[in-house]
Amino acid sequence: MNNDVRPRVAILGAGAMGTLFAYRLAERSDVTLIDVRGDVVETINETGVQVDDEEPRRVVATQDPARAFATNFLFVFVKAPNTLAAIRPFAGKLNPATPIVSLQNGLGNEEAIKTALGGTVPLVIGITNEAGLAVGHGRSRRQGVGVTVVGSAGASTATVRAVGELVEQAGLACHVAYDIRPHLWGKLLANAAINPISALADAKNGIVASDPDAAELARAVALEAAAVARGLRVNLPFSDAWEYVRDVVASSAEDRNSMTIDLGARMKTEIDQVNGAIVAAGRRLGIPTPYNDALLRLVKAKENAPRE
Repeated sequence: MNNDVRPRVAILGAGAMGTLFAYRLAERSDVTLIDVRGDVVETINETGVQVDDEEPRRVVATQDPARAFATNFLFVFVKAPNTLAAIRPFAGKLNPATPIVSLQNGLGNEEAIKTALGGTVPLVIGITNEAGLAVGHGRSRRQGVGVTVVGSAGASTATVRAVGELVEQAGLACHVAYDIRPHLWGKLLANAAINPISALADAKNGIVASDPDAAELARAVALEAAAVARGLRVNLPFSDAWEYVRDVVASSAEDRNSMTIDLGARMKTEIDQVNGAIVAAGRRLGIPTPYNDALLRLVKAKENAPRE
């Protein structure tokens, strides 16, 4: 990447993670944040974006996707249920070589992006263990230091490496994976075992390890997910699914995950793209997933429950 030219980077979604990446990328790139919330856009344009107590950085915020059609990179950080609607305005408007980068939770984002933009789009997908908590419009609190892993879902090797270099130059650890599926399923398994249980308990992630009932349920969910991954011939990046989940909980015990926050606010969660994706894959393979199915139904019931 030419260090003399500031790349244009567009980010869909100004939530905790979109803000975190916008802040870090803005040091070396010209960043445009696209969000549907007018008050968020107005605040960011007035005061910039900020992570922790560092100095705010200026970015352009807009509700109009057209202001980002000429971008060099398009990062997608909207919640998974909103991916298709958020990406549709870019159909036929982007340079065909512009990489689309999805670091979102759950499965199904790849399919939604390709539905909107076409199956040959240079798509880079991955996971990030960076964690952020929204503490205001354009304000994010970093919850520990993580690693981002990217791979191809249609992008060339050179394009994936360019994305990895962009993220690295922003001061965020990033690795390129030849096969991204093991990483996607590893994070999916952890999210499936931790997020809905802590969300339904309205508790921090640590409950999954500290409460015996929550732990036994999380273990069963993780083992189901691992069985489905094996059925899909995905080589998970760990040998013991429950040990991996406990390691993730240990590093985030004091955090409230996004599903907990969303469910507490009676907002639509990513349950369909997390436990729901495991249930759907298990059904196709003939692998039972009763624990994941139960959490799927309980969270959806909670989403739909009337406020008292």
